[in-house]
Amino acid sequence: MSTVKTIEKIDAREIRRKLGLNQQQFWSTLGVTQSGGSRYESGRNMPKPVRELLRLVHVEQVDIKSIKRDDWEVVEYLKSQEPELFKSLKKSARSHAKKAA
Repeated sequence: MSTVKTIEKIDAREIRRKLGLNQQQFWSTLGVTQSGGSRYESGRNMPKPVRELLRLVHVEQVDIKSIKRDDWEVVEYLKSQEPELFKSLKKSARSHAKKAA
């Protein structure tokens, strides 16, 4: 049985254009230089942490400046020690967000 790692494809250039941002505006919110962002848009492999930040900030519209270290510690604890509770809370939060939208 072989395991194939699936790499999620994100078209950063398309997302940036839809948001009407230039490369500097788009990439600086992720802590990536304009030249680094340009390389990702031209096809260079984007590391998973950068992909996830891009998704959170520009797709999910999460204000990462509002996330506190304590929040991350709680999430990590729930994921490792209480995975079923974490899944349940995540599902409830998504349901609530959809109703609010």
